[in-house]
Amino acid sequence: MIEKIKSNFTTILLGFILFVGLALLLYPTVSDYWNNLGQAKAVARYIDSMNEMTEAEHDTMMSDAHAYNDTLPKNVIPDLNLTESETQSYNQLLDVSGTGVMTYVEIPKLNTTMPIYHGADAEILQVAIGHIPGTSLPVGGQGTHAVISGHRGLPSAKLFTDIDKLVEGDTFLIQVMDETLTYEVDQILTVLPDDVSALEIDPDEDYVTLVTCTPYGVNTHRLLVRGHRIENEAKTARVTSEASQIEPLLVAPFIGILLIMSILIFWPIFKKILLKIN
Repeated sequence: MIEKIKSNFTTILLGFILFVGLALLLYPTVSDYWNNLGQAKAVARYIDSMNEMTEAEHDTMMSDAHAYNDTLPKNVIPDLNLTESETQSYNQLLDVSGTGVMTYVEIPKLNTTMPIYHGADAEILQVAIGHIPGTSLPVGGQGTHAVISGHRGLPSAKLFTDIDKLVEGDTFLIQVMDETLTYEVDQILTVLPDDVSALEIDPDEDYVTLVTCTPYGVNTHRLLVRGHRIENEAKTARVTSEASQIEPLLVAPFIGILLIMSILIFWPIFKKILLKIN
């Protein structure tokens, strides 16, 4: 009897190990899907909220954002440490949907669209990308330099994992309110984490810099991918609510594979146990 119990326990344990291994194998794909779904919903909510705004509300929000940018000093290393009151004021700017999403970015080469949240705190960067406070708000205009930060290599989301594939001449789009701002990559730098000199505001330029950790998995340095504003291209200047939606049923094959494999692994085990009991 004891031998049978040991045999059954070993069989179940091996099946459980196989199940856990399969779940771990599928986790990055499924988790990244759900993260993308959440980001798509955030973008769609942003667009819906923007479309519900009155013209006066729209103009006021954009005017406040440009006024904030005008207060930032030029040709100096930006002060990225805001006071509590400054942070409160900052969080109220461009908060179109009330969720902290100020705008969203589209990177055509990487086939990705991501909402940009206020701030770059750890809890934000674990699931999304964020705007670094103390830099220009991403509304465009001469004498602005917005900086967007995102992780790479997270097991639950790609985020900025692939921005090292961008090269000079590639473009990315900032979608703010109902306006599209197109930026062409003109500089790619690798710097130490405390070197923010490349984030200075040039009074004559309109820049946006995408920031992530590098080398991949080591994260001792920062990769800065900077773009300067160019004229919009008609065929790329588009992101709509419909284009941002992700069909939830697309994840069904992954869940189905997990369920089928679970049945294939465990059913023979339980069948064997039942036969021994009977």
